Amino acid sequence: MLILIVRHADAGERDPAKYPDDSLRPLSKRGRKVHARVSEALSERDLAPDIVVASPWTRAWQTATIMTKEFSGKKKMKPVPAPSLTTDPDLDAIRTDIGPMDGIACIALVGHEPWLSELASLLLTGDPRRLATDIPKSGVLGIETAALEPGTGTLRFFQRPKLL
Repeated sequence: MLILIVRHADAGERDPAKYPDDSLRPLSKRGRKVHARVSEALSERDLAPDIVVASPWTRAWQTATIMTKEFSGKKKMKPVPAPSLTTDPDLDAIRTDIGPMDGIACIALVGHEPWLSELASLLLTGDPRRLATDIPKSGVLGIETAALEPGTGTLRFFQRPKLL
């Protein structure tokens, strides 16, 4: 199974006056545009996920929606909410949010830093703090693994939006 670890697109700077609850901060116009390009690049590489699972925070959910729209020509889908992507990585909780994974060849997990980097480290090394990464906004890590288990993954690619 290929796991696409996707950081949400640009949402601008935090603004406590405008968004006292930071989980409600939406994507910027620039973020929408960049992530549409990132999703298009994934589609062109035949990396359309079978399922897109996303943090319910506004900016991650909007990012996931952009992805599902880009892939809608190939597969009809809607994002699946995953509260487990709003905190330290817990593979049991993530599996619960995803649901049955039978027949899933590619899954996108859309969320936030630092938790996504910790999730990548957990999948690749078995320890959420062993491998330091800094996934940029709209960045995508592709990790191949037989199961969503610690230390079982192999890094296949790291797509940075600036390199598209």
